[in-house]
Amino acid sequence: MKLDKLITSPSPWLQPGGPQSDLVLSTRVRLARNVAGRPFLARLRPEEQQDLEASLKNAVLKALGPKHITWFELADMAEIDKRCLVEQHLISRELAAGEGPRGVGIDAAQQVAIMANEEDHLRLQVILPGLQLEEAWRKADEIDDQLEAHMTYTFSPKLGYLTACPTNVGTAMRASVMLHLPCLVLTRQIEKVFRAVARMRLTVRGLYGEGTQATGDIYQISNQASLGRSESDILQTLGAVIPQITTYEKQARELLATESQTTLDDRIFRAWGLLTHARTISSEETLTLLSAVRLGIHLGRLKNVDMAAVNELFLLTRPGHIQKIRGAELTESERDVARADYIRKRFAAQ
Repeated sequence: MKLDKLITSPSPWLQPGGPQSDLVLSTRVRLARNVAGRPFLARLRPEEQQDLEASLKNAVLKALGPKHITWFELADMAEIDKRCLVEQHLISRELAAGEGPRGVGIDAAQQVAIMANEEDHLRLQVILPGLQLEEAWRKADEIDDQLEAHMTYTFSPKLGYLTACPTNVGTAMRASVMLHLPCLVLTRQIEKVFRAVARMRLTVRGLYGEGTQATGDIYQISNQASLGRSESDILQTLGAVIPQITTYEKQARELLATESQTTLDDRIFRAWGLLTHARTISSEETLTLLSAVRLGIHLGRLKNVDMAAVNELFLLTRPGHIQKIRGAELTESERDVARADYIRKRFAAQ
């Protein structure tokens, strides 16, 4: 699998057709692991970090097979390529910004990514389209077992898996669901939902996780900590909360479609008009407009608009991808022009 093809191809987890994909973009399960007998990453000397990365790469390829997973070294990777991998949710911002030897193994389906030398020695993630908590966990657990056959994890019978960040100690699992909630935002009910989520020991983040703001009415909801909670407990909590949130969003959509149809249509068709005719458009505005168009398709207001194209544009219009598509580094204003041009052509070609 070539890096350029990986970066410029549509991410499978963004494709429509997953369970409840009108409201749930993706489900992700991430496991943090450290190798027994080795210090945490922050305490490793450069030569030790090099040895660890090589050891992890070898274990991953032995466990999963080079036919099923491709390993990419990040230390010498171009900044634009690392940015694209972050935008695709295949590596974290921390791994992209890190120093020293580090890498990531990615499968051809872009469902599995195994990061080496991030905050912990190893971060395994599985990301699937739609609402698939149990399936994502089953796949992550299976791969975790395969990896453990080739390495020994740092584990405490009392505390569980030991990690660099105390909040990850225990199962060291972070399960998250990415939701599109435009009508809860429009009806100003979103903060009430957030307060209810917090009481369930869950947290809400933006499109790119911790420390990011919500854009395009997209929110990630995940467990806050894993100490003292089993994997099944975490999954059950999310599995109970997410359907409630999606029900509230559906009710808000029905309310707006009934009581504020003209206002809602105006929002949807203004967004469509700007996306198909604008000559310059920012990344943030693009996400806001795509959110309205996505809503319009699901409500049946916009006909003959390809949902797959809309979902792809959530990713391919990000700063890294626009520059990768154009094959050149661009200033912010140049990116805005290139983005508008790409969006017009993409919708014209559907």
